[in-house]
Amino acid sequence: MSAPIQDQFLQILSRDAAEAAFLDVLRPAPLGHEVITLEHLPGRVLAQDICAPVDAPPFDRATVDGFALRAADLFEASESEPVQLRLNPETISCGTAPALSVAAGTATPIATGGPIPRGADAVVMIEHTAPMGAGIAVARALAPGAHVSFAGSDIARGQTVLRRGTVIGAREVAMLAAVGLDRATVWRKPRVAVLSTGDELVQPGAPLRPAAVYDSNGPVIAAALRENGCEAIHLGAVRDQPEALEAAIRAAFDGHDALILSGGTSKGAGDLTTKTIAALGSPGIVAHGVALKPGKPLCLAVCDGKPVVVLPGFPTSAMFTFHELVAPALRQMAGLPPRAAAQAEAVLPVRLASELGRTEFAMVALTTGPEGLVAQPVSKGSGAVTAFAQADGFVTIPALADSLPAGTRMEVTLFGPRLDIPALAIIGSHCVGLDAILGRLDGLRARVLATGSHGGLAALKRRECDIAPIHLLQPETGEYNTPYLTDGMRLIPGWRRMQGLVFRKGDPRLDGRSLPEALAALLDDPEAVMVGRNQGSGTRVLLDRLLGGARPQGYWNQPAAHNAVAASVAQGRADWGMAIRPVAEAMGLGFLPVADEHYDFAVWQEPRDPAALEVFEAALAQSAGALQRLGFSPAGV
Repeated sequence: MSAPIQDQFLQILSRDAAEAAFLDVLRPAPLGHEVITLEHLPGRVLAQDICAPVDAPPFDRATVDGFALRAADLFEASESEPVQLRLNPETISCGTAPALSVAAGTATPIATGGPIPRGADAVVMIEHTAPMGAGIAVARALAPGAHVSFAGSDIARGQTVLRRGTVIGAREVAMLAAVGLDRATVWRKPRVAVLSTGDELVQPGAPLRPAAVYDSNGPVIAAALRENGCEAIHLGAVRDQPEALEAAIRAAFDGHDALILSGGTSKGAGDLTTKTIAALGSPGIVAHGVALKPGKPLCLAVCDGKPVVVLPGFPTSAMFTFHELVAPALRQMAGLPPRAAAQAEAVLPVRLASELGRTEFAMVALTTGPEGLVAQPVSKGSGAVTAFAQADGFVTIPALADSLPAGTRMEVTLFGPRLDIPALAIIGSHCVGLDAILGRLDGLRARVLATGSHGGLAALKRRECDIAPIHLLQPETGEYNTPYLTDGMRLIPGWRRMQGLVFRKGDPRLDGRSLPEALAALLDDPEAVMVGRNQGSGTRVLLDRLLGGARPQGYWNQPAAHNAVAASVAQGRADWGMAIRPVAEAMGLGFLPVADEHYDFAVWQEPRDPAALEVFEAALAQSAGALQRLGFSPAGV
């Protein structure tokens, strides 16, 4: 006898099996309809066909300023022998009903949009006439119907103007108004409650307490729901306490059409969410654990006909699983068609490793290379929020692949409806000073990816970026950066910055000591924990040279930014690391100088976009003062 479906905790299903189980039980369909007025219609979905109750236009009308006349009177008109017409004693404007008929040999002045008078079948433009006595002279012939918009020529009475399932936009509102309709019947929006769970969550705007994080999932899930035709009700966050959690989930479930939670999906003492959901209604949990990366802990349930979803707590995992498995069902409930994903073909520049047995979604930023688009991986882990801002889309790695080799041509699913690649691609070393330059690019958009100095040079050699920020020391000569350029490259001088050991002030192992003394004290202390830097970065090269082959505790903790190193030390997770002086000062840390290094920009002597590079160089020159205020020494200053 099989176990109840609620007890199948973390029984991993494939992506397709999880989706099939969810949809088979839910059977999503629109929830009913409502009638709303024109001003509230944009973004809504029509629940019924709409037929025009009147003609549009409702009468024959002029499309130009001129004179209403009979085309037959102009049959023999020419430049050499213009035809003279007598003017009728009325002028027809918009909203003015004609009082006189147009007889043979006469014409009536008429404005654009004015009703065509009886007897007239054409309008001559005022530019093609000349005054002549009490009338006008017309020197060209006209065909019947010239410059006349006939009643019903745009929309005929009884014509179906909009079909059921149409998503209303400005054009559709114009069509409804044109036939006199001030409201329409639309599918009701699903009301979806959004509830975050976790002891660590703090709502944006509130002070951040120790060991806490801001609840970014709640707002982003609510925004994604609105983008997919739902009414999102963000209920904030609830702590992992059984009584409070159960009360909050039941209250959210009872008053809404669906419930989406984030967090509380993994095995753990604090993760109580799924136990509460299993008791909400039948059949309960249909999938808990899906072979996706990111997104393995996803929980899908249907309780008394309502979808209840628990998304993983990490932002990247939450968003991928929402869009992949949850949004399609909610769109059906909202009456919306499936979202059409835009795609682009691109080449992977580096090997992309994956976990065998799980379908993986890897975010990429697109740049251009010699053979077309290049998909630069930007993954920072499932807890990263900024990766979404940097990425253009994602590639899908099949469950049966453990990697994709460099050079693989892939389909990239775009996050937006169209591809918009920034003019400048900057790939290489990270430095906070670069922000001062980017703010002065005069509207020129730049994409910045922190891969380390070696990674930037490799991308530049492959012609996949325009600028590679680097700070690489050649130990034999003591020279920075220039020895690492290849033929055809040049160096744009940037600034000098002091690299050094960062530590909490008052640490006796470093405070007041020389660099050799401090390093010896740290390496002799087995309790001293360091924080390293990512492979390929210039800081990692400098750090490894300083350590001389030693691998102290914490060495393999290797963040990709100076700020991350300083934060780790400031918060006590590590005792020391290497970062630049401005970052250490900003966080109130002690600083022991190691190297006054050069942070420069490698570029090609023949760039692919000379104008964009000129804008960058001008911005760099204009940023000297800002760089000095940040604690850097700009070249030439």
